[in-house]
Amino acid sequence: MHAFSAAPARPSARVWPDFLVGQLDKPVRVLLIDDDAHIRMVIAQELMADERTLLVAQASSIKEGRKAIRQHSFDVMLVDMHLGDGEGLELIDFMKTHHPSAEAVVVSIMESDDLVLRAFELGATGYLVKNSWFGNYPMAVLQVANGGASITPNLARRLLQRFDKTADKTAVEEERRRQPDEAERLSAREREVLRMVAGGYTSVEIGVRLTISSMTVNTHIKNIYRKLQVRTRAQAVRFASLRGMF
Repeated sequence: MHAFSAAPARPSARVWPDFLVGQLDKPVRVLLIDDDAHIRMVIAQELMADERTLLVAQASSIKEGRKAIRQHSFDVMLVDMHLGDGEGLELIDFMKTHHPSAEAVVVSIMESDDLVLRAFELGATGYLVKNSWFGNYPMAVLQVANGGASITPNLARRLLQRFDKTADKTAVEEERRRQPDEAERLSAREREVLRMVAGGYTSVEIGVRLTISSMTVNTHIKNIYRKLQVRTRAQAVRFASLRGMF
């Protein structure tokens, strides 16, 4: 880890669109959980240097993390993969129970495809590697708070290649046999929303582009989940891709 020097310049309100979460008068609230005091200090300084993010509490263990989750209101939890008294991943389920709308970003020293997949399966929407040039903590917080996902480019590329290898003809035929008519169940608007979700757009951004409210976008997404029998955006996009919906 490079020594923390000067805090980055604070962003100008003009460069952050009004329709995005994390405005200067209402920053994204963050809970930070990491057992390394130095790394925790570096991340905390980055978060405090950006006026769009607000650090509300810190913890250094599973026990302290559970207490902090119960006691504080927050929008995003940054949690270390491995804590002194257990795996940080344990806190994701606990967080979802107490703060269902909050997002989790896992921070790890390891760049492992399997760990990333495990974290996302448990409900994380971000995975940052410590010491990475791409490890911008405030931006990761802002990305997931606005309905997106945060992952380093190298990991994203490897995971895409991994999915490509597994999405063979057998998998496609399996999905077709399981539900032969799910493609016809989506309306034209739902297909349009799903294509934009696959393009990485947040609900707010989709609403702006389609001239509808983000609440209407979320309603379409919920209908897509129900019709495709999936639970997450990633599953919906993958299922639609295997079925050749776009």
